Formats: sequence, C-alpha cells, structure tokens
Amino acid sequence: MAANYNEKLLLNYVPVYVMLPLGVVNVDNVFADPETLETQLKRLKEEAGVDGVMVDVWWGIIESKGPKQYDWTAYKTLFQLIARLGLKIQAIMSFHQCGGNVGDIVTIPIPQWVRDVGDNDPDIYYTNRKGTRDIEYLSIGVDNLPLFAGRTAVQIYSDYMSSFKENMADLIEAGAIVDIEVGLGPAGELRYPSYPQSQGWVFPGIGEFQCYDKYLKKDFKEAAAKAGHPEWDLPEDAGEYNDKPEDTGFFKRNGTYVSEEGKFFLTWYSNKLIFHGDQIIGEANKIFAGLKVNLAAKVSGIHWLYNHHSHAAELTAGYYNLFKRDGYRPIARMLSKHYGILNFTCLEMKDTDNTAEALSAPQELVQEVLSKAWKEGIEVAGENALETYGAKGYNQILLNARPNGVNPNGKPKLRMYGFTYLRLSDTVFQEDNFELFKKLVRKMHADQDNYCGDAAKYGHEIVPLKTPNSQLTVEDIADAAQPSGAFKWDSETDMKVDG
Repeated sequence: MAANYNEKLLLNYVPVYVMLPLGVVNVDNVFADPETLETQLKRLKEEAGVDGVMVDVWWGIIESKGPKQYDWTAYKTLFQLIARLGLKIQAIMSFHQCGGNVGDIVTIPIPQWVRDVGDNDPDIYYTNRKGTRDIEYLSIGVDNLPLFAGRTAVQIYSDYMSSFKENMADLIEAGAIVDIEVGLGPAGELRYPSYPQSQGWVFPGIGEFQCYDKYLKKDFKEAAAKAGHPEWDLPEDAGEYNDKPEDTGFFKRNGTYVSEEGKFFLTWYSNKLIFHGDQIIGEANKIFAGLKVNLAAKVSGIHWLYNHHSHAAELTAGYYNLFKRDGYRPIARMLSKHYGILNFTCLEMKDTDNTAEALSAPQELVQEVLSKAWKEGIEVAGENALETYGAKGYNQILLNARPNGVNPNGKPKLRMYGFTYLRLSDTVFQEDNFELFKKLVRKMHADQDNYCGDAAKYGHEIVPLKTPNSQLTVEDIADAAQPSGAFKWDSETDMKVDG
C-alpha cells in the first residue's frame, strides 16, 4: 500500500534501529540461526516499521585465526539477509571483549594472538593503581607501539576497517550499510574501563583511574616533566571502585581534583582519551572517505554522582566534566573534525529511577551532552542503557528525541539523528510489549504511516564522507571545555505512547 505522509511532519521523523542479539554470529564465527532471525526481522519491519538494525562486528571473531587472517563469511551472510529484507545496517567495529559489562550474556574475548602478547607484557592492558589488569580493551598506551607482530594497535584497527570496507563494498555501495560506529574502548565506548563489574565494582561506586600500566605511567611522567613538574605523579588518593567521593582525598570537597597537580592530571587523562578517539576516527575517515556512510562514536552515560561536586564517576571514566568545565563539548568538537555522529546512551532514564544516594541525574546529563553536540554542529544518535519495555521509559526516549516536540510546519529546532533500541529478544515480541514497541516506533516516526525508506524525505540524505579540513589541537579542547549552558527541554513529550 502507498504510505500516507505529511511532508512537513515527515521532517520530524527519527529513524529507529534495533540492536541484534550479542551472539548472532557466535564465537566460532558461525551465523547459527538465520531462520529465527529472519522471522523476527520480518516482524520488526512489517509490523513495527523499524528502519534498520545495529550489529557488533567483533574483532575477536573476525581476526581470531592470526594477524590479518580475516574471515567475514558469516557476517556477509548476515548482512545480505538484513539487506534483502530492506533494513539498513549500523555496523559497530567492536575492538573490545564482549563479557564483563552490564547485559553481556555471551563472552567473546579479543583475539588470542593479541592476548598472547599480553601474557608476556600485561602492560598492554588498562591497569588500576593496585595493578589489576582489565583485558577487555588495549590500553591507549600501546596505540602507537608496534608490539603486535610488528603492528601498533591503531594499525590493527585501521587494517581491520580497511578489510571490512573491501569485503562489504557491495553492501556499502547499495546503501544497505549506513553507519560505521568505531569502537574506541570498553563496551565500544570512548572511555576508560573505570567501573568493571568483573573487578567487583557496583553501582554507584566512584570507579578507579585506569592509567597505571607502564606505558601510560611513562607518558604521564614525561608530560609532567615537560610542564616543569617532574615531581608530579599519578593519583595515590583516589580511593577504590566502591568508595564514596567524600571518603577519598582526591574527590572530597577541596580535594586533590581542584589542586594544580590534580587539574594537570585530569587534563592529561581526558586529553589522552580524546586524542585516542581522534586518531582512530581519523583512520576510519581516511578509509571510508568518499563513500556514502556516516561515522559515529559512542559516549557512555555516566549519570551517577553527576550531582556530586566532583563528578567522580565521570572523571575516572575520562570525562573531565565539572560545574565550571565542560567534559563533553571537547569530544563533540573532535567528532566534528571528522564529520562524525555522537552516539549517547541512557535516553530512557529519569532522575527518579535511582536512589538518592546515587546522586544520579540522567535527564540533565542527556540534556547537557546532546546540547553540546548540537552546539558543535554535529548530529546525535542514542540508545537506551538498560532493557526497556514500558511507557515511562519510551516517553522519556521520545522527549529526548525531540526535546521541543514536533513542529507541524517542518523541521523541528532540535531532533536526534536516530534511536537504537537495546535489544532484540523474545521479550520484545510478548504481546503487550510488542504493541507498545510498535507505538514507540510510530511516535518516533512523527505518527506517519509505517516507515519511510527515502531518508532524504526527512532530511537525512547521506552524502559522501568528507575528509577533515583541520587537525584537532589541545587549544581546541581547552576552548570547547569552557562552560556554555544547555538548550531547554519540554517537561514531557507531545508524542506519548500512552497519550
């Protein structure tokens, strides 16, 4: 049937993607159950009108046999199935381990030949002050060290993305693959692994700094000496995973974090992360330049302790965000250099979802991060952080997708670029759940009939990826870190699923 669209309302359309199950291609590189997936995808497409899917493309699966021994066969079959059903693909370059984070039900480690290097040199991994290693992602300290059969970590990521492009060229050309999300850390997020459940962290602990491997230690000592302070050292007073900020010398009121040494450390720690993202997204930009795909990077929603003066949980994760210092706009500026999209999370959360002691403020955090990205002139996409099936979470997602509601006369002032629903499971299809999910998709689509296959109609035509016109500098980061306020949000969405 011909879809019935109002052209002006269509400019308020936010496409909806669904994240595929973690083990859709299993650890043995087999696409094990195409029949079930096809049935589910058909229902999502035909009954709910979703626009596409997001899928992790695991480094630990593809390059498991040895350096540059890539095997894309299973993913190729998966992607061809998705494309045949008329769904778009957001592909995540997943350079991290699956397992050990919230919601991880399967384990996919990074490749064995990389872990073999780690057996002899455990400093390739992020390390806390006690010396505990986190094996889910390689430390930034080895980004440019040729420790892996002659290649650096960044070269490994770059070669992997080049191989992906060559092997998926037909699907990119056909417009089936629309987004390349570049994994930049644990859980695919641009952050340090500061709150690992595998090491006993529990919500709402402050987490720990993860820069005590020998490579990052050396880098810090060199930076301190260059700044004329060879006596400065990595923090010794920042506590442990589950401490409260006030119980530490670093995060307490007037603690180390506001001293000259503390500020120097936090600037170094957060800048390392931003330049790490810049370098790897820069590689992706070189590889995919000229092709009609978007680049994206994911930023973690550290909403707990947001209302503590120290923002301790954000600081340990690498987001140097305080009342008078912006931790997110510098990331947006870095992405803007590469024409990248910022993908954020916890869109479903309300401030009242957590206990008062968590000092959690997801609504303000989402508002801040989205505002800063829009101020930098880039697009923002997002997802829910935890499984969500109810009207309360859906309405909050809809509010964040269009913070000032639908504009009946055309493009709204503020609109997210896309929403990815976490994640496909049997639970989504339970009768009441599926009815409500269908309403969520329809409201995201600004109440327009079904889904719109032509992205240009809602202002999302994908143009060939451009190359950067300037390099990110330390001055850019300092400039973007000046406080600048957030846009105003309506108190509730005008497109409720239960309204």
